[in-house]
Amino acid sequence: MSIAAFIEAMPKAELHIHLEGAIAPATLLRLAERHGRPLPAEDVQGLQAWYHFTTFRHFIEVYLAGQACLRQAEDFALIAYELGADRSRQAIRYSEVTVTPYTHIWQQKGIRPEEIIEGLEDGRARARRDFGVEMRWVFDIPRNLPEPAGAWTADFAIQHMDKGVVGFGLGGDESKAPPELWIAPFQRAIAAGLYSVPHAGEVAGPVSVWGALRHLGARRLGHGVRSSEDPALVAYLVEHQVPLEVNPTSNLRLNVYPDFAHHPLRRLWDAGVYLTVNSDDPPMFDTTLTAEYGVLAAHFDFTPAELEQISLNAVAAAAPLGLDAAGRRQMQGEFRGRCADLRQALHMPAAEAPHA
Repeated sequence: MSIAAFIEAMPKAELHIHLEGAIAPATLLRLAERHGRPLPAEDVQGLQAWYHFTTFRHFIEVYLAGQACLRQAEDFALIAYELGADRSRQAIRYSEVTVTPYTHIWQQKGIRPEEIIEGLEDGRARARRDFGVEMRWVFDIPRNLPEPAGAWTADFAIQHMDKGVVGFGLGGDESKAPPELWIAPFQRAIAAGLYSVPHAGEVAGPVSVWGALRHLGARRLGHGVRSSEDPALVAYLVEHQVPLEVNPTSNLRLNVYPDFAHHPLRRLWDAGVYLTVNSDDPPMFDTTLTAEYGVLAAHFDFTPAELEQISLNAVAAAAPLGLDAAGRRQMQGEFRGRCADLRQALHMPAAEAPHA
């Protein structure tokens, strides 16, 4: 029996991955050369060394330098298509992919907003055609930029709900821009039918999570792991089954926790908190979603049945505009069937009743 083989082949869904943070290093180098943009490295190994972050601010600086290399519709089409290929290689059937369109306008690099959506849709459509994967978009506010970042992002997201936009998020350094600053754009996005999925409980503690729940109508929480510091908040998350989009390796690489032994993932799971696992910015953190499932098995003692449940949780927590109730039931049934076949092929015991 090989749990690694099971993880590699099992069907997956992912709810927390940033498109601009998922650019393959070789592709980023090509984009930088295409547009004459300076990067601090000339090869993949050099970029990987650049991705060793000392602080969250350092991470944001590196992230923005990568975003500056995206300057035309073809660039967005390329990275969306390549992400679809990556989804196929990892058996990731469904993804909700965060994009931060306002930053590209704020950088004043000459790209028009419609070029962004044109490129995203071209890449998404070709990925579906060639790889059979489904991707949807979450447009998020860069919380560390001033208005009109929020209003503009809400307008842009609402205008393009017919082009795969299903969620509305909030990213960046939450310690310097609390959720309460963004109530108005979230109210507008929610009223239009978008799912509220802000980051909270990563850099800042429980107060940020409470703010996202109380003021932004959060239906899922990006990260949320620092909820573990407030027993009342953990009890609330369990009672209301608010899904957390947990990114274990990201949390270590950005110094939220020193190592997996200090990470609260297992405690949250055992308490009954609704968890999903995700890769965040995979090339920047030297990980993949498959590797994150491996982390659950190796460092948090997750059984195959629990890993399967994590995958099913991601499907069930999808934004309704991305997967409706019938679509979620169908995909979960397909996931269960495939996992049962894998257990049989790998001579693994039948799944015990999983923890939801």
